[in-house]
Amino acid sequence: MPSTYTPASAWSALVDGNHRFVSGAMEHPSQGVSHRAELSTAQNPFAVVFGCSDSRVAAEIIFDRGLGEIFVVRTAGHVVDTTVLGSIEYGVEVLGASLVVVLGHDSCGAVQAAAEALTTGVMPTGFVRAIVDRVIPSIVTHPDDSRPGGGHLAVPSSEILGREHLRHTVDMLLSYSAALSAAVAEGRCAVVGMEYTLAEGAARTVDIRGDVGA
Repeated sequence: MPSTYTPASAWSALVDGNHRFVSGAMEHPSQGVSHRAELSTAQNPFAVVFGCSDSRVAAEIIFDRGLGEIFVVRTAGHVVDTTVLGSIEYGVEVLGASLVVVLGHDSCGAVQAAAEALTTGVMPTGFVRAIVDRVIPSIVTHPDDSRPGGGHLAVPSSEILGREHLRHTVDMLLSYSAALSAAVAEGRCAVVGMEYTLAEGAARTVDIRGDVGA
C-alpha cells in the first residue's frame, strides 16, 4: 500500500527520530524479523533522503528509522547527476514518498576539496575530480561587478560553503526535475535541506521548500 504520510507527518517522523538518536533513546522501529518478511514483496517508504556517502552519515541510523521507511540516495558531497534525479523521482512518483531531505554535514571532504581547488588551483586526480567539479559551482560567490576594476572571488569558511552547497543542491533538484517541482507545487511532497553535525548527531534545518508544518 502507498505511504499514508503527508509531507508534514513525514517531516515530523524524521525530526522525532533524530531527537531520539541525539539523546541515545533509539527505538529501532521496523527492524524485526516479521517486518523484514513483510517487506519482501513491496516497499512503501515515506521519505527520500539524498545525502553524502560519508560513512558517518547513515540516514536510517541518524533518523532512527527501519527497513522500508526511507529511500536513500547517496553520492560523495551529495552531488547531483541524472541517475540521482531519476532515483529521487522514482522514490516520489513511483514509491509515493511525500518528503525529500537533502542531507549535508559539517567537515565534508568534497566541500573542503573544492575550496582547496579554488584557493590553490590543485585538483584531485581520477574520477574524484568529477565530484569536485560538481561542488565548485555551488560554493563560488558571484563576482561583484560594482567594485572598481571588476569582480573578485571569495572563499568563505567551510561551514558557510557547506550550507551554500546544500542550498544549491536543493535548488538544483527543483530546477532540474519537473516531476519533483510539480509534486511540491501540488502539496504532495516537500523538499528540506538539513545539515548534520558529526559530533553532536543533530540534523538541523537549512532550507524548506513546500509545507511541512514548520
